[in-house]
Amino acid sequence: MAVPNLTRDDAAARARLLAVQGYDLHLDLTDGAGHPGTSTFRSTTTVEFACREPGASTFIDLVAERVHSATLNGAALDVSTYTEDGGLPLPGLAAQNTLEIIADCRYSNSGEGLHRFEDPEDGQVYLYTQFEPADAKRMFACFDQPDLKGTFTVHALAPFDWQVVSNTGGRTIESGAGGSQLVHFEPTKRLSTYLVALIAGPYARVTDEHDGIPLGLYCRASLAKFLDPDELFAVTKQGFDFYHRVFDYPYPFDKYDQLFVPEFNAGAMENAGAVTFLEDYVFRSRTSRARYERRAETILHELAHMWFGDLVTMRWWDDLWLNESFATYISTLCQAEATEYTTAWTTFANSEKAWAYAQDQLPSTHPIAADMVDVAAVEVNFDGITYAKGASVLKQLVAYVGRDEFLAGIRQYFRDHEYGNTTLADLLDPLSAATGRDLSEWSQQWLETSQVNTLRPVFELTGDGRYASFAIEQSAVPEHPHLRRHRLAVGLYDTGPDGLTRTTRVELDVAGERTEVPDLVGHPAAALVLVNDDDLTYAKLRLDERSLATLRTAIGALPDPLARALCWSAAWDMTRDAELPAREWVQLVLAGIDAESEISVVQSLLARVQTALTSYVDPRWAEVGWSALADKALTALEAAAPDSDEQLQWSRTLAAAARSEEHAAVLRGLLDGSREIEGLAVDADARWAFLNGLVAIGAAGEAEIDAEATRDATATGVRRAATARALLPTAASKEETWRKAFTDPSIPNAVHEAMLAGFWHPAQRELTAGYVERYFADIRPLWENRPGEIAKNAVQYLFPPVVELRTVQAADAWLAEDEHPASLRRLVAEGRDGIARSLRARERDAAASE
Repeated sequence: MAVPNLTRDDAAARARLLAVQGYDLHLDLTDGAGHPGTSTFRSTTTVEFACREPGASTFIDLVAERVHSATLNGAALDVSTYTEDGGLPLPGLAAQNTLEIIADCRYSNSGEGLHRFEDPEDGQVYLYTQFEPADAKRMFACFDQPDLKGTFTVHALAPFDWQVVSNTGGRTIESGAGGSQLVHFEPTKRLSTYLVALIAGPYARVTDEHDGIPLGLYCRASLAKFLDPDELFAVTKQGFDFYHRVFDYPYPFDKYDQLFVPEFNAGAMENAGAVTFLEDYVFRSRTSRARYERRAETILHELAHMWFGDLVTMRWWDDLWLNESFATYISTLCQAEATEYTTAWTTFANSEKAWAYAQDQLPSTHPIAADMVDVAAVEVNFDGITYAKGASVLKQLVAYVGRDEFLAGIRQYFRDHEYGNTTLADLLDPLSAATGRDLSEWSQQWLETSQVNTLRPVFELTGDGRYASFAIEQSAVPEHPHLRRHRLAVGLYDTGPDGLTRTTRVELDVAGERTEVPDLVGHPAAALVLVNDDDLTYAKLRLDERSLATLRTAIGALPDPLARALCWSAAWDMTRDAELPAREWVQLVLAGIDAESEISVVQSLLARVQTALTSYVDPRWAEVGWSALADKALTALEAAAPDSDEQLQWSRTLAAAARSEEHAAVLRGLLDGSREIEGLAVDADARWAFLNGLVAIGAAGEAEIDAEATRDATATGVRRAATARALLPTAASKEETWRKAFTDPSIPNAVHEAMLAGFWHPAQRELTAGYVERYFADIRPLWENRPGEIAKNAVQYLFPPVVELRTVQAADAWLAEDEHPASLRRLVAEGRDGIARSLRARERDAAASE
């Protein structure tokens, strides 16, 4: 399959040549008789654009089943020159041009372009678009790059009973053929092609209004009973109020719709005025406060994009962070200050920053301001550096220059570049002017270099237990030897009547290999030392032996959730870096987790325990660890308050950790009703979790899966059943899953991803050990023949988590072959690095038992 892959150089050349005025798009979503279309749709594009060098040639992007005709300035073009990977050549341009292209484009089942979904519950058809980074060309002919903005006037022919939504609210509707409706939308503001949206189908709709802005919520009709509009609108309105206040720039579009769509590849997408969300955010089963918090962050993140990304857009994908880092930072700030989720920075420290630290230590690490040579590189760059490291660095910058000054610079940035495109320099100029600081050195250190520093407290004590000296040592890895300037705080904690509380805080700048902290000299030695207290900078932390000893017995005595999160994070980093035996991490969490008040932290801690048991502990101890986790989960489940988030989480942990017949019996009892735990909702999602736990260890099989799939005959049920069938511990099941994952194009993206999630399981390592060699033989054909998101997911999910030297050797042999595409090489190199890290951690853990 030829994959269009625009290079940065070609995009820059086209941008120098062209200036786009606007697009007029006519889309026929029917079969000609007023019913939904099936495989293709008619797309008619008219684009007006200027050429700065009359007589020059260029090309327009399009991915289509068939191009019927193309007319440039009244003259027919030879459409036989069209190719999917090269688009349609446009020779002999005039100073001002009108181009019309009529084509049949394909509906997708991969979540890219115009995605088509048929609801298994009622047979209704739903459509939505997903164009980032460069898939608008799958719906209409366009110059598909962010810096060739234009206005868009959309006309859509659709079944009469469908909702049809695009970027603008103003519209007129007339009757179409076969009883259909022809919807004419008013022109948009100037937008990049990837921000255009079309969502159509019998979606349920709820409306509201805030500050004169029309608000809408949409979801599939069969999910409407689960939609919670009051909560969704409340968070949205809080976001509008906060952003209007801190940005001092009115919302730049004429309405704001939020649409929960099926089989979505990401969490959400910031289409201007028509944001699409993963429909799992419509909670059909009992879910924890942490999930509501995550949903709120996503809502606020996408709303922030209306300014960061849609109003002002990066010129090319090198500066994707201008969108994502700012949206992540400002949405967390908004959560903490304008919503009920006041501990959002604790969640950020424990989740987003952990993601960033892990990503930044991979061989594929890159600067926040990245070097994206083509679209293929961009597609694998929506990562923890672009989002979470960038946001962390912005938080550090705010601590360095001051919040008011920082926001003043942002306000000027919006005014200077509204509806335009920018680069890093365009941001730094107003920030420097507003803060009175030259930010070139800051930019060089933080935005233009890679990897993460490690900060370690180093001190000597006097005979009476006081600090005779105190310093912070900073280190970097040899491959990226950059020592940065950090604005941070050092906190000293000791036991008192209120628990393990902070007694002293010193804020300072740290630079170079060693920074003395004279303000702490003479202080009594603390039970716990926290470098980067309050989480101001971006760095890995190390705990001294005294602090580690304190945490082993008293981490639950820390009343401050952010301080606890920093301690958990430091201990986890030490585990991943093979400085702390992984079994000690497991024991630390199981001993201290009962005192954790933040459910988001509880969830991440338990997930990391499972990672440690799967990959980092000595395999000879793993069975002990899994048994301890399952025992802890059962005890905590029975002791948890009825209908609490803790009860919910421990039930899921029991399902994941169960290995023995005793634990399997509990899961069976919960499923068949013979065992009840007060307050525990055994709803659809719980039933699948319990069943999957049983299937993975051979305690349930195909009959039980089929019965549950019949019971839950929904789109979500289809996905859950795909995971369960992939979990079956039989050679036939694994072979069939592998075949489908690599070769069956009929499987839609969401079902494909669900299937991948069930292939590997830590209780089935012997069964799947032979797939190491299969993986490296099969991934190149997969990459060439499957759509981008499906191929990327398969390469990542199916990388063999077989922690053996032979996996590293197989990866090295594959990577030694030079002909593999760069983006695919990146994903394989990341997988290889994970196995190498696991081998080091296992060696350290094994040494702890000797």
